[in-house]
Amino acid sequence: MPPQALTVAPTRFGAMLMKPLEAVSAGLLVLIIGLLLLGVVSRYVFSLPIVWVDEVASFAFLWLAMLGSAIAIDRNEHLRLTLLLNIVPRPVRGPMQAFALLVTATFLAAMLQPAIEYAMEEWYIHTPALGIPNTFRVAAIPFGIATMLVITLVYAVRSSTMPALLGAAAIVAVAGGAFWLLSPALMGLGNLNILIFLVAMVGLCLAATVPIAFCFGIGTVAFLTFTTHVPIFIVVGRMDEGMSSLILLSVPIFVLLGCVLDATGMGKAIVDFLASLLGHVRAGMSYVLLGSLFLVSGISGSKVSDMATVAPALFPEMKRRGYKHKELIALLSTGAAMADTVPPSIVLIVLGSVAGVSIAGLFTSGFVIAMVLLVGLAVLARWRARGESMSGVRCAPLSTIWGTMVIAAPALVLPFLIRSVVGGGIATATEVSTIAVLYAIVIGIVLYGGIGLRKFYDMLVETAALSGAILMILGTALAMAWALTQTGFAQKLALFMTGLPGGWIAFMALTIVVFMLLGCVLEGLPAIVLMAPLMFPIAKSLGINDVHYAMVVVTAMNIGLMTPPIGIGFYLACKIGNVSPDEAMGAVWPYLLALLAGLIVIALVPGFSTFLL
Repeated sequence: MPPQALTVAPTRFGAMLMKPLEAVSAGLLVLIIGLLLLGVVSRYVFSLPIVWVDEVASFAFLWLAMLGSAIAIDRNEHLRLTLLLNIVPRPVRGPMQAFALLVTATFLAAMLQPAIEYAMEEWYIHTPALGIPNTFRVAAIPFGIATMLVITLVYAVRSSTMPALLGAAAIVAVAGGAFWLLSPALMGLGNLNILIFLVAMVGLCLAATVPIAFCFGIGTVAFLTFTTHVPIFIVVGRMDEGMSSLILLSVPIFVLLGCVLDATGMGKAIVDFLASLLGHVRAGMSYVLLGSLFLVSGISGSKVSDMATVAPALFPEMKRRGYKHKELIALLSTGAAMADTVPPSIVLIVLGSVAGVSIAGLFTSGFVIAMVLLVGLAVLARWRARGESMSGVRCAPLSTIWGTMVIAAPALVLPFLIRSVVGGGIATATEVSTIAVLYAIVIGIVLYGGIGLRKFYDMLVETAALSGAILMILGTALAMAWALTQTGFAQKLALFMTGLPGGWIAFMALTIVVFMLLGCVLEGLPAIVLMAPLMFPIAKSLGINDVHYAMVVVTAMNIGLMTPPIGIGFYLACKIGNVSPDEAMGAVWPYLLALLAGLIVIALVPGFSTFLL
């Protein structure tokens, strides 16, 4: 899901700093892909593992995450909640932006010194393969924080009026001073501080359009500073842990794969083939739209990339057949929600990393779960298309079907290849992602028109920015989750949930409600990273299979993401389809109810999630 930009966007920082950062980030991404390909070839072709490949890739990955996060600030591409911003009067938006920038700068300034100390401490820890100090890797954290701080402060001065800036600074200073004075009293409040700092403060910052990563960060830093004696140094360590998992190496590579999909037209080839095959039957274009989202998501791993590929190719013909604009948005948004469990879903990769669930198991189960939801949506679409105009619609000739199939075949192979290789335990998601990118680039050059060097460079930079935004959320959300566990809140939550009447069924019902609500407000990844460490151990204690629970969590979160009037994904679908949200809102509810019915079936019947494992 791409970031939600502020209506009042700051001016870009300037080429003097950003161009070198972008070039280095693009180079790091190419280096990571090259190293992983080298590892795959040496292991599977020559049976000669190279022990230092993962270590060097880990070094490059953390630097890519921090530099990418800085680029995302420069491009205003960090994920944020913009619902309130679009409601308030225009004169209020400038002060809100100034406040968001100063809160972000406050968090970064608070983290800078601890990050430097953390990097210095790591000098005494040497890497196992290369034998060099770990400082060379973790120095990315203070460097990235310092760079983001400079960019944020420059934006605050450039994009805000002096009264707005002074007012925002006064609010931040007064709040900080009040919490400092009240610190002795706050320490005696116990878990009530969770509501004050990790719920109320984070919620206020979200409403004020502070990027989600920095909402989690400022809430955690304030909580630890004013209510405990835990040093902020610990937060840096948790951020390092959250952003450094080797499993997450596949995230930027699958993001790049989505960019390649868009640039080469591989997704459109799939859409054209399905349209020639099914377009002549009643509700056929609905089937094509849903099927395209199912298959295209297996290549791109991105909901927005899916919707942006499918909508322009299908909407004109669907409108000609009498589909209403609001019906198209309903199909597009709920279809994208359905498809998020199809490998190589970035959400599944992140969930597997933070919750310790098998990626292979998630990929295998995800296909089945998406099929269950697809059937539910298709049945509803057929019923609602009973009045579709079929005048002039003819079955495509076999030559057309054959021609589009030949063109689409190389693209169609990719999602099934990814699932079968990872699900079969032949290779890891990270290894498969590198092979998939290479395959897509080569096929794109040979069959689909290729990618120019300038376009490819822009794709690398965009991948770095989006990956940095995602990984920064992972780092700060894991720090916040760690803070929650240290208070004993996790244990109390576990006792409460395991004691619910109704056992595991009641827990599943509560899970659906919680993740639908979080999906509305936080979008997918933040909700998962924040809650998965708390909820999965409880599910395991109730005897719920990890993969089964993961499917329920991801599906519930995606339904929330597409649920108006708050769900961010719904508004993105409206934007892509160029339809007013007010017009589309009424049509989406039957499809959301169909997804919810499918989710209930998935939750109550574990076999759908586990029978192929």
